[in-house]
Amino acid sequence: MKTFQHPLTAEEEARQIRLLREGSPQEAGHAREVLIEHNLRLVAHIIKKYQIVDEDPEDLLSIGTIGLIKAINSFDAGKGRLATYACRCIDNEILMLLRSKKKTAREVSLFESIGQDKEGNEIRLMDVIEYSQPDTVDYLELDANIRKLRRLLNEVLTAREREIILLRYGLWDGEERTQIQIGERLGISRSYVSRIEKRALGKLMEGFRGELSEMS
Repeated sequence: MKTFQHPLTAEEEARQIRLLREGSPQEAGHAREVLIEHNLRLVAHIIKKYQIVDEDPEDLLSIGTIGLIKAINSFDAGKGRLATYACRCIDNEILMLLRSKKKTAREVSLFESIGQDKEGNEIRLMDVIEYSQPDTVDYLELDANIRKLRRLLNEVLTAREREIILLRYGLWDGEERTQIQIGERLGISRSYVSRIEKRALGKLMEGFRGELSEMS
């Protein structure tokens, strides 16, 4: 990763923002460049949170820089320091990229060929999803497993483990959260969230296995 300029002092930042808003076109252009160059370190710091995703750090830096530029262009000096505002814009830009790629990957997988029928026609996963008839037995089994999961969430997990599982898989409100988002919400690190999640899933799996062995 390249070496970045040190952050501006509060006074110098305020001066550059004032030039950006009130200076001549030349002064405004130069001020924008200065603000970008001296806040790239912030972008590099933020993208470290996304090292767990399969993305090139240089691509994340480029996307994060776009978020920084948007922040500089829309920043209101009456709302505090630029860095605080820019953090949200940089995060939003990176998250939009990741959501877009996830959505695209899911759409591509649905339209990939999974084989051929007896007449040699291509079968896609989407075809199976759209045209498979519902199986009553499957529905009953799914319903039973859901009720079993709800019971095990309360029986085998601690309060924190249960909260993390509910947030992680959208079992509260239908919205799945990332480990980073959960960590920020609970005031703990992403790696700690990951450890708790793994431990909780292990407990739930053992609970399911235990009930199956009792039935056999």
